Amino acid sequence: MLIYPAIDIIDGKAVRLSQGKFDDVTIYNDTPSDAASDWVRAGADRIHIVDLDGARYGNSFITDIIKDIKNKYNVYIQTGGGVRSLRDIEDRINAGASRVIIGTAAVKNPELVREAVKLYGDKIAVGIDAKNGMVAISGWEEISSVKAVDLCHEMKKYGVNTVIYTDISKDGMMSGPNIHATKELIDKTGMNIIASGGVSHMRDIENVMNINAAGVIIGKALYNGALDLKEVIEKFG
Repeated sequence: MLIYPAIDIIDGKAVRLSQGKFDDVTIYNDTPSDAASDWVRAGADRIHIVDLDGARYGNSFITDIIKDIKNKYNVYIQTGGGVRSLRDIEDRINAGASRVIIGTAAVKNPELVREAVKLYGDKIAVGIDAKNGMVAISGWEEISSVKAVDLCHEMKKYGVNTVIYTDISKDGMMSGPNIHATKELIDKTGMNIIASGGVSHMRDIENVMNINAAGVIIGKALYNGALDLKEVIEKFG
């Protein structure tokens, strides 16, 4: 199973939110490339980078950060947050991203996904962040009327193979991922589902692996020491 240590960025700093709340921010590192260095030393060969300012405001702020991390460590970078146009996608790929995640725009402008997949194929993934099964958009500050499973099916028709699924109620809460909802997406769609949100124990990762998830994203638990990335990679990577 693929292991993705996360770097979430606000104001150029590596941070974590609790349940996606922008008024509940913890800064873990002033320099995202230093956070990346920690993960690479622990054995990571891929990193999940999210532009939280971009997700909230619809503008990308992190291409220089992506370029810096790629140049220093040459890791596989998966990135999302604020991806609203083909230009945004092109900029991140040119900066060194191996995969770009479309989130809010998958709901508000699904044609972007169709065009992006035509141009970039498997370099495009869709991020589906949900609360009570309904998709959240605009940096999780708005709950749409679209069901997560329905959006998965629509994206699959467009040629999307990979979905990053996050249960907002679990994110940053150290309470374990929503295994039931994640398994439902895997079983009903047959897509490559990467689980995210709430991973805090080795058993959480084992649970994710047991439902045949394509990967798992780990954030807060690495920053606060609840999980050791080297041990995680040795056991599950």
